Amino acid sequence: MFPLLPSLAAACLYAGATGYQGLRLVQRARPDRHLLFAIGVLALLAHGLSLFTQLLSPNGLHLDFFTASSLIAAAVILLILLALKRMPVENLLLMLFPLGFLTVVLAQFAPSGTPPAIAEEPGILAHILLSILAYGMLTIAVFQSLLLLLQDHHLRNKHPSGLIKNFPPLQTMESLLFGFLLAGWLLLSASLVSGWLFLDDLFAQHLVHKTLLSVFAWIVFGLLLWGRHQLGWRGYKAIRWTLAGFCLLMLAYFGSKLVREFILHI
Repeated sequence: MFPLLPSLAAACLYAGATGYQGLRLVQRARPDRHLLFAIGVLALLAHGLSLFTQLLSPNGLHLDFFTASSLIAAAVILLILLALKRMPVENLLLMLFPLGFLTVVLAQFAPSGTPPAIAEEPGILAHILLSILAYGMLTIAVFQSLLLLLQDHHLRNKHPSGLIKNFPPLQTMESLLFGFLLAGWLLLSASLVSGWLFLDDLFAQHLVHKTLLSVFAWIVFGLLLWGRHQLGWRGYKAIRWTLAGFCLLMLAYFGSKLVREFILHI
């Protein structure tokens, strides 16, 4: 019963924060950043407590599909809450709080897959941590790109909605996007290097798809950053490349994990 209480508390807090932001949006008013931050911190503390009980097992780290999703969502929300004091990123929480709600509920109530426990060796844990941070940062970049797409569409049609009026200028939104992309690409680079150093065989049968798709995603994001710096890529081109790299990355981790745990049961 113990993991249930923090999971329900986190879900209620995420739902409440989403409802508050939605209400302020309908009223065409800015949400209180301090209130959002306070609710987000409380939700994240409850989320972290539920994850702590779900992840730890006598045999090592229990990182099944839904628990991994919940962990990455918690990392994403943590990164945005840390950035909230310095950058205008509160609009991202409008999508991230529902993501937190969904993943914490699924991690608590959805059936578990069949992942083997992960031995808590420092090198392996470092690789896992870097991977989670990379996925989290690039998830933020994708959400930022979707907001940028929405903003660009409304500005082109000269019909900015209440939400769009609360956005920072377009140039600031693009700068945030490429800042998130650069940080995510560097973390993904470190994740791939740590995997090469600490995993026995990156191209073993159960890892080859994850490795190749992650490398392809790394190349896509690297080309996007190069195109921004050398060719001035922006707008729809940048958004398309961001979504393409993210799809490859999600297939690398969640696609292979879903197939292994719920279809192949290995």
